[in-house]
Amino acid sequence: MVGSAHEALHRIFQKDPTLLTNALQKVLGVEFPEPREIAAMNVDLTEIEPVERRVDTLLRAETEAKTYLLVVESQGKMDDRKRGSWPYYLSYLHEKYRCEPVLIVITQNSATAEWASRPIQLGFPGWESLIVRPLVLGPDNVPVIADEREAVADPSLAVLSAMTHGKGRNAAAILESVAAALKTLDGDSAAAFAQFVDSCLADSRAKQMWRDLMTDIQYFWRHPLAEQVREEGRVEDRREVVLHILQWRGIAVSDVVRERVNACTDLGRLQGWSQRAMHVTDAAELFVEE
Repeated sequence: MVGSAHEALHRIFQKDPTLLTNALQKVLGVEFPEPREIAAMNVDLTEIEPVERRVDTLLRAETEAKTYLLVVESQGKMDDRKRGSWPYYLSYLHEKYRCEPVLIVITQNSATAEWASRPIQLGFPGWESLIVRPLVLGPDNVPVIADEREAVADPSLAVLSAMTHGKGRNAAAILESVAAALKTLDGDSAAAFAQFVDSCLADSRAKQMWRDLMTDIQYFWRHPLAEQVREEGRVEDRREVVLHILQWRGIAVSDVVRERVNACTDLGRLQGWSQRAMHVTDAAELFVEE
């Protein structure tokens, strides 16, 4: 089970390696050649000396021209130690495999993305011995996919969008679009992608919204994460979810609406209201069909 955003942000490329070259081409505009085959590799770069060095995800991409090693690093915050580690990773991989290494950094933070994109220059100024230029995927260049048709057309990119942008007032549309896209996939793939998204949602309201959406998808209940959802399905929690979603979307909640939600003891009805809260433009519309 994926337990953190750091793990999810790079493991998604292990689940769907083609997403990485797709992102390089569509998001960053890099003319990376279309691979004939992509395979995951051992991420352990430890040498005989007792110094452990591991990349997050390592993929081998075979293209018509040559073979590339795609080094994926998930970066939660700025860490200047990486400016020493990344050049080492690339030079070591090039020496070991005699393939061209390409460094891709993925982050949910704009400031971290800006930091990671700065070239790493080693040597005399103006005559550098080594220059490392990471390719960076982050909130400023990964597209916001909030349209269901776009999400269904490219589910993997839609999942990456949710992992990067799943917060704020756009979260409801983004997460709903991804949920629709997951319904078009096989159960195992959809369950894995659902977990990746869940692990990257730092906003508690967005996370609860996502889990509400996942309750409608049967495969999700066979997944370990479903146990957490069951435990959190108490009536009191569900009341809070309904009110939080409305407030989070900037919709005023009157005393009458608040009292009616807090008086409800029907878990099924509260679940319906929490899903309807993602769409209504007026809090009173929660109860229209009743």
